[in-house]
Amino acid sequence: MGLRLGFDIDGVLADFQTALGNACQGLAGIEAGLVSARDLPTVELKRAWREIVRTPNWWTTLSAYEPDQIARLYELTRRNRWEVFFLTKRPATQGDTVQVQTQWWIENQGFYLPSVITVPSSRGEIAQALRLDLIVDDQFVECADCIGASTAKAVLLLRDTNDQATHDQASSQGIGVVSTLAEALEIIERLDTITGSKTGALARLKNWFSEATEDSPVLPMNPRETRPLPTQLS
Repeated sequence: MGLRLGFDIDGVLADFQTALGNACQGLAGIEAGLVSARDLPTVELKRAWREIVRTPNWWTTLSAYEPDQIARLYELTRRNRWEVFFLTKRPATQGDTVQVQTQWWIENQGFYLPSVITVPSSRGEIAQALRLDLIVDDQFVECADCIGASTAKAVLLLRDTNDQATHDQASSQGIGVVSTLAEALEIIERLDTITGSKTGALARLKNWFSEATEDSPVLPMNPRETRPLPTQLS
């Protein structure tokens, strides 16, 4: 049995702050070229959100921070037989549902057939319900909730490398801290190796990895390929 992983979308995979900042361009008092919405006045932020929810399929327009790493995550998932869940609290917009928009976007980054879960409740509750082993999130509060309400470990993706206070706060609670998705995947690969080779210390993780035999059928890396599915001979 492979690792069960949860990944937040905005801030981890998708550059939400830049997209929100761009949505604010043209609003009264907002300078052109704004790349962050963190310091927006509340009134202007609400106006921007009203524009966003009226925009059909707005969630498909975001850029990826590290598109090559999303494709890498897919390759690692297939190779190591991980089960990956993408978690998001995105509000609805015009057009398709948040789930469909997010699935479409992730597939376009090279991760096929993504399992997207819209999460109105806390990360901890969903991590416990899905029996996740680890989550990657860009919010400290979500990571803290995860380790407090479930047996999952958490990695905080803190892209602001100058935020030493949050870094130290997370580390003091046993939360891993990285600044890129690439670093997060390196940690997960190390965890994969440890749990696949050691037993006893973590009973719940015992005997995770049973390698497929040479006769085991393997689906194509791109499931959209139109070719016959592999079969297992009896």
